Amino acid sequence: MSYIEKNKEAWEEAFDNRINGWGDAVVENLQASSAYYIQPALQAELDQLNLAGKHVAQFCCSNGRELLSISRHYGAVGTGFDIAENLIAQGKMHAKQLHVPCSFSAMNILDIGSEYHQKFDVILFTIGAITWFQDVNALFRVVSDCLKPKGIMLIHDFHPLMNMLPLPGEDCYCDDVVRLLEHKYFTAEPWIENNGMGYISGDYASKTFTSFSHSISELVNSTIQSGMSVRLLNEYDYDIGLSDVYDAMGLPLSMLLMAEKV
Repeated sequence: MSYIEKNKEAWEEAFDNRINGWGDAVVENLQASSAYYIQPALQAELDQLNLAGKHVAQFCCSNGRELLSISRHYGAVGTGFDIAENLIAQGKMHAKQLHVPCSFSAMNILDIGSEYHQKFDVILFTIGAITWFQDVNALFRVVSDCLKPKGIMLIHDFHPLMNMLPLPGEDCYCDDVVRLLEHKYFTAEPWIENNGMGYISGDYASKTFTSFSHSISELVNSTIQSGMSVRLLNEYDYDIGLSDVYDAMGLPLSMLLMAEKV
């Protein structure tokens, strides 16, 4: 069984073990505020793209809450892809309840077929998506194939430097000392975890999650090699999903990359 197939099992198990009704409030939250699930830095760039009537795809969309938010807020058509079938099922249910033009497909992103080639104006990755792929070149080639000419890829994610920082709960974490070199920046070794997906399920003895570190240069070079040109690369001194313990310390903790298909 490949690491991707094992990740599918682990994600579906995590959703089945979700705590505190994770995901249940998506419809209510978006009815109250259409931009509820759009991070401010990402929203600032989306605001410039005139998305009304445009086709936006999100790769690794989880339960689709960010894509639903974008569709509802900007009047865009949405297509979401994720490997976990139960997460996708929740996205489909919420799209129907919200009456937004979003569709969702459960599949391995690397297996997206030619029926989606040159279909999307924007393809989006958000926090914690790219880390699930060992080969970024292969991933970005799929992105380039699926974008229309002049289409936009947007990545809003944690900064690769975050992989070097010990986080609360790790044995090496110390709350009064910033220890940058606890983990390697350049490494081909995967992260192997068997304690659930905390923000969804809390900690438990879970099936295996396998993820990978990618440097800024790897992301930029893979973008260029896949037939896209980098238009924007921003770095921010705050985290957008892992932990806020290093915020405002002068460290790059999150990033936004925008590229255009050549």
